Amino acid sequence: MTAALIVSVSLTGAETPSWYPWFATELDARLVPASWLLPPRPHRGRHRPDAPLIGWLRERVRVGDALVLHGFDHTVIPGQRRWPPRRAEFAGLPSHEATLRLIAATRTMDHLGLPSDVFAPPRWLASAGTVHALRRRGFRVCADGAGVRLLDRPGELGQLVRGRVLGLGGMPAGTAEPDTGYSAEQHSEHSAAWRQRSLSAALVRAAGRTARRGGLVRIAVTTEELTHSASRAAVLAAVETALAEGARPATYRLPIPDPAAALPA
Repeated sequence: MTAALIVSVSLTGAETPSWYPWFATELDARLVPASWLLPPRPHRGRHRPDAPLIGWLRERVRVGDALVLHGFDHTVIPGQRRWPPRRAEFAGLPSHEATLRLIAATRTMDHLGLPSDVFAPPRWLASAGTVHALRRRGFRVCADGAGVRLLDRPGELGQLVRGRVLGLGGMPAGTAEPDTGYSAEQHSEHSAAWRQRSLSAALVRAAGRTARRGGLVRIAVTTEELTHSASRAAVLAAVETALAEGARPATYRLPIPDPAAALPA
């Protein structure tokens, strides 16, 4: 089975940081398209059809990147004091409620000039009702925590290309920070640097291991993570490792170089 590589970026705000073009250019140099996950209603700010970010995304889609509908409403729920919400937006929705949100989301994306039939739920959690609603609404792909679901294929929930999401968001299980004997301030700085190196190394190892096994390498990062140069470097190192192990670049719009990889969900 041919390994595939998908690199996705979750766009949590309505702004256009200066590193977006830089990061896209770095991926272009490696012949790797990106999948940009855009929430119709972001946590910060509002999308406008004439906003620089929206125009930039239209251009990226024209050159081969994928635009992915990332849930619907990422704003803070009225009466809720913390962000992000304790429960992912589409994790427990029945089909009819998911349908209503999808209708509103697709209308917003059409208004922005960024239509998409590819969906990724917040936190990669989608209920069975959401998957059924996506199929009825004509979506072709749903990327969730289990893998990438091809909704236009046979099967109750389409066909599944298995592959877990790899990122920089969690400490590897069983890892303990060393006792350095430094002062509290020094220890804090040392721990942060050590944690960054640990997570970066874990990401690179996981990408290489998955590619060697012929699996689906899904590297996912957020806007906040990519504001740090070390995180950007780690992602690019993981990309290069997967490519060196034979992974073929793909996107969530075109996720499988090898059709035989798709299994009944």
